[in-house]
Amino acid sequence: MSTVVAQSLHVFGLRSHVSNNVFFFDEQIIIFPSGNHCVKYNVDQKWQKFIPGSDKSQGMLALAISPNRRYLAVSETVQDKPVITIYELSAIPCRKRKILNSFDFPVQKFICMAFSPDSKYLLTQTSPPESNLVYWLWEKQKVMAIVRIDTQNNAVYQVSFNPQDNTQICITGNGMFKLLRFAEGTLKQTNFQRGEPQNYLAHTWVSDDKIIAGTDTGRLFLFESGDQRWETSIVVKEPTSETKNLGVIQESESLIEFPAVTSPVPSYEQVMMTSSHSQLSLPQVFAIAAYSKGFACSAGPGRVLLFEKMEDKEFYRESREIRIPVDPQSNDPSQSDKQDVLCMCFSPSEETLIASTSKSQLYSITMSLTEISKGEPAHFEYLMYPLHSASITGLDTCIRKPLIATCSVDRSVRLWNYESNSLELFKEYQEEAYTISLHPSGHYIVVGFADKLRIMNLLIDDIRSFKEYSVRGCKECSFSNGGHLFAAVNGNVIHIFSTTSLENISNLKGHTGKIRSVAWNTDDSKLISCGTDGAVYEWSLSTGKRETECVLKSCSYNCVTISPDGKIIFAVGSDQTLKEIADSSVIREMSAFDVTYTAIVISHSGRMMFVGTSVGTIRAMKYPLPLQKEFNEYQAHAGPVTKMSLTFDDQFLLSVAEDGCLFTWKVFDKDGRGIKREREVGFAEEVLVTKTDMEEKAQVMLELKTRVEELKMENEYQLRLKDMNYSEKIKELTDKFLQEMESLKTKNQVLKTEKEKQDVLHRERMDDLLDKQSRELQDLECCNNQKLLLEYEKYQELQLKSQRMQEEYEKQLRDNDETKSQALEELTEFYEAKLQEKTTLLEEAQEDVRQQLREFEETKKQIEEDEDREIQDIKTKYEKKLRDEKESNLRLKGETGIMRKKFSSLQKEIEERTNDIELLKGEQVKLQGVIKSLEKDIMGLKREIQERDETIQDKEKRIYDLKKKNQELEKFKFVLDYKIKELKKQIEPRENEIKVMKEQIQEMEAELERFHKQNTQLELNITELWQKLRATDQEMRRERQKERDLEALVKRFKTDLHNCVAYIQEPRQLKEKVRALFEKYVQRADMVEIAGLNSDLQQEYARQREHLERNLATLKKKVVKESELHRADYVRIMQENVSLIKEINELRRELKFTRSQVYDLEAALKLTKKLRPEVSETVSGEDLPSVPPTVRLNVQEETGRIIEMQRLEIQRLRDQIQEQEQVPGFHPLAGMQLPSLSREADLKAQTK
Repeated sequence: MSTVVAQSLHVFGLRSHVSNNVFFFDEQIIIFPSGNHCVKYNVDQKWQKFIPGSDKSQGMLALAISPNRRYLAVSETVQDKPVITIYELSAIPCRKRKILNSFDFPVQKFICMAFSPDSKYLLTQTSPPESNLVYWLWEKQKVMAIVRIDTQNNAVYQVSFNPQDNTQICITGNGMFKLLRFAEGTLKQTNFQRGEPQNYLAHTWVSDDKIIAGTDTGRLFLFESGDQRWETSIVVKEPTSETKNLGVIQESESLIEFPAVTSPVPSYEQVMMTSSHSQLSLPQVFAIAAYSKGFACSAGPGRVLLFEKMEDKEFYRESREIRIPVDPQSNDPSQSDKQDVLCMCFSPSEETLIASTSKSQLYSITMSLTEISKGEPAHFEYLMYPLHSASITGLDTCIRKPLIATCSVDRSVRLWNYESNSLELFKEYQEEAYTISLHPSGHYIVVGFADKLRIMNLLIDDIRSFKEYSVRGCKECSFSNGGHLFAAVNGNVIHIFSTTSLENISNLKGHTGKIRSVAWNTDDSKLISCGTDGAVYEWSLSTGKRETECVLKSCSYNCVTISPDGKIIFAVGSDQTLKEIADSSVIREMSAFDVTYTAIVISHSGRMMFVGTSVGTIRAMKYPLPLQKEFNEYQAHAGPVTKMSLTFDDQFLLSVAEDGCLFTWKVFDKDGRGIKREREVGFAEEVLVTKTDMEEKAQVMLELKTRVEELKMENEYQLRLKDMNYSEKIKELTDKFLQEMESLKTKNQVLKTEKEKQDVLHRERMDDLLDKQSRELQDLECCNNQKLLLEYEKYQELQLKSQRMQEEYEKQLRDNDETKSQALEELTEFYEAKLQEKTTLLEEAQEDVRQQLREFEETKKQIEEDEDREIQDIKTKYEKKLRDEKESNLRLKGETGIMRKKFSSLQKEIEERTNDIELLKGEQVKLQGVIKSLEKDIMGLKREIQERDETIQDKEKRIYDLKKKNQELEKFKFVLDYKIKELKKQIEPRENEIKVMKEQIQEMEAELERFHKQNTQLELNITELWQKLRATDQEMRRERQKERDLEALVKRFKTDLHNCVAYIQEPRQLKEKVRALFEKYVQRADMVEIAGLNSDLQQEYARQREHLERNLATLKKKVVKESELHRADYVRIMQENVSLIKEINELRRELKFTRSQVYDLEAALKLTKKLRPEVSETVSGEDLPSVPPTVRLNVQEETGRIIEMQRLEIQRLRDQIQEQEQVPGFHPLAGMQLPSLSREADLKAQTK
């Protein structure tokens, strides 16, 4: 077995022509057939689980579920033999319980089935010409009874059990309505058909002995115990113009090629073929489903009618109409709802009705909605999403989005999301779509229609064409991997177009037959094509010519792909093999084992390969391909696989087929050899939107905003009014309740006193009664003892009498039996007369009830009218009050304008607080939106007025609480603003420190830049070494490929040499074989090719050497330039140092001058003092020389340190330059020398 595994994840599709193709497993889960699987679908949680069909199955024909929901019966055809498989649904996962595949009677296929009420028996009906009805005890695989239903090859449409009786069976078909009963090992008919034979298409049991049956002429019959009791005809409510067009609809539907007719539902296919043109306008009843109130039936294209049981009679009347909605995305919306309902079922709670149609769609409706819509027809909704109704011809995926694009001959293009398992976009067209390709970005598609090739934009809600090409009947198209080109096939020519200029770049001609498949290699330099002419060509897009070709006229190829390295081509075709092609020759062929491969795809990692077959299965195998039959085969589709594709990350496999189903598979390799490719970038969320759509939406937004503002004002006013009203009402109610409480207290005290009096009387009476009872008991005991003695004596006498009486009564019983029969007849006549009288009385009573109901309805209507008038009066009153309040609001606005001018200083604080208020207003808007929706519901549903008022009150309280919170938050904000101001004052000194630190950081960044320049030089050296290493790797790969080719050639030579050894006894033949070997393996052309290869190798070597030398020269130039730049930097630093030293000397001179001035001034001041001139002079003489030297020492130390740091930096730079000079390939400029450190020291000493 292969280590490559595929697991089915989700399916998009329905097989509508399987009998009984949809039913409920429980309230949330439904089961329906799709491909070659039965799907369990959870309607609420949107997950799917699969029940796969049998191996080598040719498709499902009929389904049946047991009444206890434990077992599912599936009728299939496996290798042209009928098989019935019974699954146990309660097991997880579902497992096969029994397989019925050995039959003692002739059978081609089972077309319908049904379980008995206790789920022990199974009823199956075979197809004509046998038309056998088989009654199974399926647990033991035992046939209990078999009977032939029809001898005239008429179609049988449905079989069923009585829901309360295992032995009673009903069969309907063309010209037959039969009731059978199982008794004593046989099935016997219990009814006799009367009147004209009808074509009964469907039936259902509405009670223990009543059956509703529908015909192809729109008539419904009620049978009770096999006799017809009631009949009605369904009226077509369509206009005459539309009924005339029904024939045209059927013709257009017949153009669609549905899957092969393996379906046992002749109720749709055969009836549509056999029905006459006069009956096309009549509604045909294809499906009937019963529920507690009555039944639902299909009534022509797109209609379902609900019938309810009449109260006074045992008949039914039409109560509701449900229609399939018109699809706006259809090419003809007026005809999109014209599809027949083939199967219907109710959920266990009868809350939901599900229907499947002839166009493979699933619809649902909640029954409560049908009751709300009075008079007007209700409408179905899609259960999941619109599905394909015919063969899917095109499939593609993209890289940037999780999208799947499909097209079908049902004239539709659909885009699916394989992450959310939903339908993103779909649109129907006038022409059939044969092929589709999705751009890697996921923004546009190329679709090949029957008339033209179109490029379309994928907008947010539409698929819009922006370029058309006159390529008729394009059956294959494909975007390149880079998305800059796309190829389109026109017969036997491939057109290459540019996606940027939208022009035809080149045309590839060479095929003699129709091209079936094209594939791009990974770098988009080559295109591979195959066709019905048995040719596989490899095209070079740069030259537009064939590079390699492999022609095998005996094989018509279906699909082609190429390995990720672009060396090997894989092709599948009609010869039931998988071919590996390289260098214009078939390297290897792998047998398909009696099936035809129709599609092939290889993973981007090159380790997994998947092929689709003509029987609908998918095979997963690892690559390199195994020598033996090593692959995993999975049941997938009920028809040939048309297309397959892998997502860019090799996580999901996609497959489509002629059955109209799309499967998504999770694929992985058990070995785990690098299959998983992690996405570096997530999926894109961008969508395309036109400018007009954006402008329209912006306009709508503006209108809605104005409307919201108006509603805000209205709601605020109404809230204030309600607050006032409710406060008044609360006061009134509290007063009333207080008064009532006081009155109740007084009553309670009165009742307590009365109760005490009654308790005293009751005790006295009880004492008297107890005395009486004791006396009576004593008297009774005495009397009873005497009576017992007497009774015992009587008992003995009566025993003797009873023996005698028994003898007499036996005689009388014999006489009474004779008279009893006569008395019974008289009594029956008497009671029948009484029954007739009672029935007449009942009818009169029912008429009285009807009259009372009519009177009640009239009174109800009058009351409703009165309420409407009162509501209108109240509305007018409140509108007047609203106008008055608006005027007062305008006045208040003027006053607020004056106040704003006075308090302009506080506007800054208000603006800061408005941000918080806007957030609260956003919440208020949401609440008001809820209120608005509730008010609309109040106008539409008068019954829910009280509930809505209560919710509005709750919302008002919440708004009030939010306002209080807002006030508290404003207080907190004021406190926080004050704290922020204080913190700002503390921050200012720290900001000065930050500025100083920033200056230091800038200096550090300058040093970092120097280090980066050195790193770039080292990286250049590393890249040179990497290039050399890659060149050696490429040479090693070439040598390995040569070695493989030589080994293959040696193997072939060994096998041919082994064959020659067989002729060793026959010299002539041996000579011929050896000569043939020589001609085959030692040819002059080979020698010439070897010589040519050697010359090519030398040229390649010389070319690479020149390339490397050029790179080396350019690198040397770069090094020289960088050294010049460094030299300029060094010179600039030296100049800056010199200028700084000059500035220091000038500052010193100024300092000396200022000190001398200070000294002179101090001396002048001292002369003025007369008391102590000499002392002051000595003191000043001592102080003056002491202060300046300290200052000068500080300055000299600082400058010395600066000079020392600069010398160290220059030394470090010199060391770096010497290291770079030692690097190979680095040559410094001639004559370039930096001054030595000793010279720099002398210069600095001189400046000092």
